Amino acid sequence: MKAETLRSLWSFPKNHRMRASMLLLAAYIILALGASLIAPQDPYDPLQIQAWEASSPPGTFGSSGYMYLLGTDGLGRDVVSTILYGLRLSLLVAVTSTAIAAFIGLILGVSAAYFGKWVDAIIMRVVDLQLSLPTILVALVAIVTLGPGVDRIILAIVIVQWASYARLARGVALSEIGKPYVDAARLLRLPTWRILLRHLLPNSVAPAITLIPIELGHAVALEATLSFLGLGVPIDKPSLGSTVANGFQYLMTGQYWISVFPGIALFGLIASINFVGEDVRRRLDPRSSSHDA
Repeated sequence: MKAETLRSLWSFPKNHRMRASMLLLAAYIILALGASLIAPQDPYDPLQIQAWEASSPPGTFGSSGYMYLLGTDGLGRDVVSTILYGLRLSLLVAVTSTAIAAFIGLILGVSAAYFGKWVDAIIMRVVDLQLSLPTILVALVAIVTLGPGVDRIILAIVIVQWASYARLARGVALSEIGKPYVDAARLLRLPTWRILLRHLLPNSVAPAITLIPIELGHAVALEATLSFLGLGVPIDKPSLGSTVANGFQYLMTGQYWISVFPGIALFGLIASINFVGEDVRRRLDPRSSSHDA
């Protein structure tokens, strides 16, 4: 990757939509990291939850004197607090699963290109099979097999995402294998793992950067979908998806705030990630003749 491309990547965009997306995503990250300091209530602590104040509308004052700005859910938890803690959990699941999937996918893709023959055939047939199936179907089968839980949903998303990275890394590695530095490494009889990790893998990472933001937004949406269906994060651990699901049953009774406000936060998070990912792709795509940097 050229130095000017790196400088362009870290420069602040002139496009107003991209600016707003970057600032919104930065705000989400800050709120998630500071959830325990910012949130007025710990939704994990039953001692801080007043069950008799369940389903209180926005603007209601609680017995402790604090005003529930966005109301409370059906368990008496402050909706603002569940959004902040849910944001932290959703981002934790998405970032962790995307990082693991990228690492596994890059390793397998580079290995398929380097070893070729039956190794390449097996890995790429598995990749082709998985990518031919609907993402939500693969995720549902994985989570039903593994069971609910934060660690299980991370593993399920990894199973869904690794194939995209493997295909991308294989294509890049195939173009690198015939270059002089790889031939020199072989002539020096360097260990195979060193050629893969020190030479081929670093040159496959740059193209994967354009895929990571897309898969990150996909992971947030997938976790929210599974949690909404009751197959992801347990109901006692608020993520944005499970928080929306918890309030869905109250919509018909007019208690819209339990689902609507977390849903707006979820939409904003996914949209900001996708817009920032689009900007990253445009900056790193060598075929783009110009971009708003």
